[in-house]
Amino acid sequence: MSECTHDCNTCGGCSGSEAAEAVTDFTAKLAPESKVKHVYAVMSGKGGVGKSLVTSLLAVKFNKKGYKVGILDADITGPSIPRAFGVDEEGLGVTPDGKLMMPARSLNDIQIISANLLLKNDTDPIIWRGALIASAVKQFWSETYWEDVDYMFVDMPPGTGDVPLTVFQSLPIDGIIVVTSPQELVSMIVGKAVNMAKKMNIPIVGLVENMSYVECPDCGKHINIFGESHIDEVAKEYGIPVLAQIPMNGDIAAMVDSGKIEYVDMPYMDKASDDIVNADRILDKLKA
Repeated sequence: MSECTHDCNTCGGCSGSEAAEAVTDFTAKLAPESKVKHVYAVMSGKGGVGKSLVTSLLAVKFNKKGYKVGILDADITGPSIPRAFGVDEEGLGVTPDGKLMMPARSLNDIQIISANLLLKNDTDPIIWRGALIASAVKQFWSETYWEDVDYMFVDMPPGTGDVPLTVFQSLPIDGIIVVTSPQELVSMIVGKAVNMAKKMNIPIVGLVENMSYVECPDCGKHINIFGESHIDEVAKEYGIPVLAQIPMNGDIAAMVDSGKIEYVDMPYMDKASDDIVNADRILDKLKA
């Protein structure tokens, strides 16, 4: 291979050059006043599968376990986390020096930052280009006062585009929870998320299947509205555990719509929370 005859730093790096081998660090730093121990991204290869619901349920479950929890709503153009927790823009604040945003607090002290908390009306559209959306996500991380958070859950936008890339490059993600639904497309949806995670070198903790079934109120039988679930087959295909299967439940929907998700009974999230905590223990040992 011939040697290049110009400054490789001016062209983005030529093959085999020292400049090409250099890895750019895009990590956004937390404010010195903030502390976040573990960060998990909740994502999917498509929209409409319930990432925000899963993010919220995980946050509530960990809060009930006694951990300090934060939610960073990275779904900038479709934020729904504040509505689920019954918080609005009046819950936001700034630190005494005016340098950092202070997240809203839910009834049980879950820290929440979301684009909807910056709007006067939560129905106002956010019409931003990708670069501005990505910048907002980084600001939510580095220009917010996160107070002693044990677990932060990042509600990702759908797909594998600019914003997910920004989150994975900018935040110290410990792992990914992939959300899917029980339709035939599940393998493709999970495959997209898995392949992106591999490219970013971030471990996938497991799969959560939303809208998994309806439970008969009389006999308790599980009715598969969308047909037989394929989650076990997909989990085996990619070597990923199933963390939870969440039923379709009108009571859950009513609680979310009324901002009372913290009152939802969620035994089906027990395994998910236990598996995440166990994964962290292994990760902490490796870091030590």
